[in-house]
Amino acid sequence: MNNLQTLIDQEGGAVSLLRNSKIGMYVYPVVAAEFSNWRDEQAAWQNSAVLFDQTHHMDEVIVEGPDSQAFLDYVGINSFANFGENRAKHFVPVTPAGHVIGDVICFREREDKFVLVGRAPACNWLKFQQAVGNWKIRIHHDPRSDSRPDGKAIYRTHCRFQIQGPEASKIFEKINGGPVADIPFFHVDWINVGSKRVQALRHGMAGAPGLEVWGAYQDKEYIQSTILQGARDAGVELVRVGNRAYSTNTLESGWIPSPLPGIYSGDGMLADYRQWLGMDSYEAIGSIGGSFVSERIDDYYVNPFELGYGFYIGWKSDFIGKEALAKAKDGPNRKKVTFEWNPDDMMKVIASAFVPGETPYKWIDFPQPNYASTSADCVLREGKMVGMSMFNGYSYNERAMLSLGVVDSTVEEGDILTLQWGEPEPTGKTSTERHRQAEIRVRVSPTPYSRIAREEYADSWRNRP
Repeated sequence: MNNLQTLIDQEGGAVSLLRNSKIGMYVYPVVAAEFSNWRDEQAAWQNSAVLFDQTHHMDEVIVEGPDSQAFLDYVGINSFANFGENRAKHFVPVTPAGHVIGDVICFREREDKFVLVGRAPACNWLKFQQAVGNWKIRIHHDPRSDSRPDGKAIYRTHCRFQIQGPEASKIFEKINGGPVADIPFFHVDWINVGSKRVQALRHGMAGAPGLEVWGAYQDKEYIQSTILQGARDAGVELVRVGNRAYSTNTLESGWIPSPLPGIYSGDGMLADYRQWLGMDSYEAIGSIGGSFVSERIDDYYVNPFELGYGFYIGWKSDFIGKEALAKAKDGPNRKKVTFEWNPDDMMKVIASAFVPGETPYKWIDFPQPNYASTSADCVLREGKMVGMSMFNGYSYNERAMLSLGVVDSTVEEGDILTLQWGEPEPTGKTSTERHRQAEIRVRVSPTPYSRIAREEYADSWRNRP
C-alpha cells in the first residue's frame, strides 16, 4: 500500500528514510526571498515595523460541530476550561508515548468552531483522529501552498498578515480609521483594514508588539495595499519581510518550530497512523539533517516538558498521552536553551570554502543554514553528548549565530559546549554537499535570547524554563 509505513519498511527504518530524503531545502512558498535585504528586514522588527505575509506557509484546519471542544480536549494536551470565544492558544498534541507531534495556534471563533493554523504534522494528526473516532464534528483542511507552484494558481481560504514592531500601533490606527482597542495578549478582536473587517490576534514574534490579521483570501491584495498605504500615511517605514528573514525571527524569541513528529515508532494507534499517512505526506517526505545519527528514531523525539510546554497540560482532562506524561513529569527531562555560536569558529568554517583542493566544512547559509525539515546536531561536553541543537540561524540584530535546542538538566546557562557541525557520513539528501565536520564552541544562553522578548512578552511558553 502507498503509505508511510511502506516507505519505512522499504528504506530499512525511519532514520534511513529521513536522513536520505530527496526533498531538498525546506521552502517557505510563494513569498519573495527578500524585498530589500534580509539584514535590514531583520533589523526592522526591532527598530520600526515589519509586514510578514503569512498566507502561504502554514496549514489551516477548521474544526466545527457540537463535539469540537471535546475533540480538541482529547487530542491535545491543553485544557479548554475557561477558553472562551475570541481567544487563542498554543495547541500541542502528543503521541500515546508522550512525544510531541507538532504545534499550532488554535483560535476559538464561536462555541462550536475552532481554527487551527501551523505546520502539517499537528493538522494531519487531527484529521486522523477524526477519521478513526466517533465525533460529531466537521473538519476542513486547507493545506499550505505548493512549495514550488511553477506558475499554477494558488488558492487559500484566508490571507494572513502580521504587522509588528515599535511603530506598529501607528499603522493600526491609520488602517482602522481610529484607535484600536487594547487587545490582551493572545486574544482576538475585529478591526478595520480600510473597508474590510478582519480579525486580529494580539501576538508578537521576536519580542516586538504586533497584531496578526486575517481575512478572506480574495481580499488579500486590498488588505495588503491598505496596510502599506496606512504606513505611508502614518509616516512609518514599514518593511516587508521576505522568507529568508522571516524564518529567523524565532531565534530571538525562542520557539522551536520543527521538532521531529514522534510518530515513526510504536504500535497500536501509531501503527495505524503510519498506515493512514500517504507517501506524499509531510511525515513521509520530510528530512533529518545534522551531526546526530542514531539507529533509534525515538532518540530524535522530544516531550512537552523539554520544549517548555509543561504548564499547558490540562491534567483534569483525559487526553492522548496523559499517562505517559504523568510518568515523565518529574523527569529527568532536558530543557530548552539558546546556543550562541563562537564567531572565531564560525570564521574557520566559512574560510574552509576558500581553500582550493581541500574538502570544506559544511557550508553555512546566511541567514539560515537549515538544510532539512528537522535539524539534529550533537552538542558535547568533554566528548559526551549532553544536548541537541534543533534550529539555527544568524540574527543581524544580535550580531550572532544562534540555535535553539535542548540540553541535559546538568547543563547551566553560561556553560561552553561543543557543537558538531556537518554530517559524519554521506547521505542521499540533495541539500547536502560533500564536506567534513567541524567543532564549534557554543555558549549556553537565555531563551528567549532577545532581551525585548524576555522582558516584554506576557507570561508564556517563551519565557518558561
